[in-house]
Order: sequence, then C-alpha cells, then structure tokens
Amino acid sequence: MLNAVERKIEQFIAELNDENSSNLYKQIPHGKRLRAKLILLVSNSAKFAIETSAVVEMIHAASLLHDDVIDNAFIRRNKPSINAIYGDKSAIMLGDILYSKGFYELNNINVEVSKVISNAVVQLSLGEQNDVIMAKEFNSNRDNYIKMIYQKTASLIEASAEAGAILANEDREIYKTYGKNIGIAFQMIDDILDITSSADTLGKPAMHDFKEGKTTLPYIYLYEKLDDSDKFELISFHAKDLNNDELNWLLDKFKEHNIIEFCKNEAKELVVEASKLMLKEGNEALLKIAKDMIDRDF
Repeated sequence: MLNAVERKIEQFIAELNDENSSNLYKQIPHGKRLRAKLILLVSNSAKFAIETSAVVEMIHAASLLHDDVIDNAFIRRNKPSINAIYGDKSAIMLGDILYSKGFYELNNINVEVSKVISNAVVQLSLGEQNDVIMAKEFNSNRDNYIKMIYQKTASLIEASAEAGAILANEDREIYKTYGKNIGIAFQMIDDILDITSSADTLGKPAMHDFKEGKTTLPYIYLYEKLDDSDKFELISFHAKDLNNDELNWLLDKFKEHNIIEFCKNEAKELVVEASKLMLKEGNEALLKIAKDMIDRDF
C-alpha cells in the first residue's frame, strides 16, 4: 500500500504542472513513511486512506524543508538538503507549495480528518517556533521540552493515528493516545541518537543538536545531576562548536550519571502504554511500530 501512497504523491505533484517543483521534490530523500504507515494500518486501508497518507507525508516533507533552513542543516538522510543545493529560498518555497497542495487535497477527503490534520500543522508550526526560541539559551525545564517535541513532532503522528481511526470509524481517542505516545517517544529516541550514534548512521553530523542550541532531554537530566561547577561547564558548551576534549567531557558525564539509559527508559514507558492500548485492540502491526520506536539506530 505504501507504493500506492508514493504514486498518489507523484500524482499530486504532477497536478501542479510545474517542472521546477517536480524536479526539486524528486531530490528529497524518502524517510520511514511512519505517518503513512499509521494511517494505513489504523484505517485498515479504508476509503481515502491513500489520499490522507499522501497529504500527511507531503506536509511532513514540507516541515522538514523549513526545518533544514531554520537549523542551517545541509545534510538530510545522508544526502545534501534542498537548501544546501538550491538555497534557502527554494527550500522554503517548495515547502510552501507542498503545504498548500496538501491543504487543498484535504478538502476532498473528510471534514473531521481535515480538522485533525490542520490542527496538527498549527501545532507543528508552534513547536518549530518554540524550538527556535528555546535554542537562544540553555533550557533546563523538562516540561517546556516535552511540550515542544509534542508540538513539533508528536502532533502530526498523533493526528495520523487519529485520522486513520476516523476513516475506519474506530475509537479515535484510543488511537490518538497511541499516536501521541509513540510520537513523543520517537523524538526522545531521535534526541538520544544524536548523542550516541555516528554521523554516518544518523545521516547528519553527530551531536549537532546541542551545537544548534537544542537542549534535549539527556542534557536536561544531566544538568539536574551535576554539581554547580559542572553545571556552569555544561552551560558554557551550549550552542558552540565543541573540541574533542569538550565532547569527551560530555560523553563521560552522560556515562557517569547513566543519563542515556534513564532517557531510554522514559521513552520505553510511553511505548509500553501505547502497546497496551494496541493489545486491547488486537492490532499486532501497530504493536510492532511502537516497538520499532525504541529498537532503532537512526
């Protein structure tokens, strides 16, 4: 069914009748298509599931195009980003085109689905804004971090699961909760992998987040464990290029205080809650997706 989603996206792009947009879109590397998988699996491939999946993946692609510009990121999934090759203006405009086409196609699907997806995009945009604001200084507030990653990442995953439930006339609250939990866990694991994985595995520079000013969960929990002197040292590293000694200092402190494992366990708790919901629903495929949130290296 994912092949059908890809064909539908290609159709939507072709309908723009714009060669430049088509050529640019072809150069965006495909991701895991997690959101499309959720819609297809929750909806049991109900009517409009393909169209909804295509729209959501176009919206997700648009958000990444804008994200790369905001973060000055020149690598996306081991390939040069659109902004790296063609500049920020091209990346922003392509993102706007994908957003606009996606919203146009939502009008042909379902009013409730349109509301859910549109609200998620509002949340996503607010999350992106909050991410930028929070990067201006070291953030030690866990609640602010959780709110931001819910908005920026989990909201669209949550909306995908809920939209699938609407299309299939299933209990939308159950699947909404499932999507929110795995969405937050997904971002937590991403933030952990930024610290623990190599640049080749990640498809982007390792430990890039902290350099960009992002105080993710491991740094927040590390800050809580450190004495005043080491807290000052940690904050001094925020949003700067770190040399090998400074990077090793961070890695040693993470290990000393068992921070990475602690963060993984928090993500696992969310996945366990999501899995319990799917056990009741008898949906083994969604159980596997929840498990895969944790058991991955990129």
